[in-house]
Amino acid sequence: MKTATLQKQYKEHLSDFYDWVEQFPDEVALIYPENFGKRMSIDEVALSNGELYTVITNKEKKGRKGCLAALIKGTKAEIVNTALEEVPVEICLTVEEITLDLANTMDWICRTSFPFAVRTADRFHFQKIVTEGVQDIRTKLRREAIDEYNMLVAEAKKRGGKYTAPVYSNGDTKKQLLARGRYLLFKPQTKWTDSQRERAEVLCEHFPELKKAYDLSMYFRGIFESSSTREQGKERLQQWYKKVSKSNLPDLESAANTIATHEGVILNYFHNRETNASAESFNAKLKGFRSLLRGVRDINFFLFRIEKLYA
Repeated sequence: MKTATLQKQYKEHLSDFYDWVEQFPDEVALIYPENFGKRMSIDEVALSNGELYTVITNKEKKGRKGCLAALIKGTKAEIVNTALEEVPVEICLTVEEITLDLANTMDWICRTSFPFAVRTADRFHFQKIVTEGVQDIRTKLRREAIDEYNMLVAEAKKRGGKYTAPVYSNGDTKKQLLARGRYLLFKPQTKWTDSQRERAEVLCEHFPELKKAYDLSMYFRGIFESSSTREQGKERLQQWYKKVSKSNLPDLESAANTIATHEGVILNYFHNRETNASAESFNAKLKGFRSLLRGVRDINFFLFRIEKLYA
């Protein structure tokens, strides 16, 4: 039997899809109070045509059946909070911790619907902000290198000659060095390959501001990996702020300002060392399921199948 035929038979005859779909209006809100627990995650995901849904999952279920507690169309706080009114108050009050990203709407949803829960910002989200600051510096340097190369090529043409870019000791030109250095700047030195270590040495020698930015990003990462208490993490974070302010690197100063604004929820990480990785993993499963189906033609049927699998 063809896959499309089997899917049609399941949708129209074998499942209770049509009975199920009558229960839900256009503004979809799938709420499963029985799946709420003490440790939760909240995030957003695009299911179809860029349409965003707010997803709340139970960490203790580890992405298996029963992990989906709520799937609500939209990300506006008033819409999500209204939908969550279906969850009994006593269940909402038992949520002890919820992990989230930087979005103000997510923060407000957690404050309103889970007032007793500790809000913990995802440390990897903040590490990404700092790393993006490093990458912005590299991108600017690469753009300058491209402009310099184009200018030298044009000047050589005027003289009737041909310009050949010099190469560094590892065989890269300046443009290549800054382009190929992208991936090593994401990783700590212990995870560099031999070729990446050789490239990093050249990169740090010729672009000291990039080395300074990379060292600061690794220092920030180390705060979460080596600090054992909230107080220790706060102390090291204050030291990091001072180092960034002295670095004269606007891209990292901007990242530091963002982090300082959300410092309280960041430091909550040290209570239980929770991250939003479970939510990101669940979102990846949804996207993988969507890819397996080669897109979402019928959003209600897609949501029906998600319920059967994860709720």
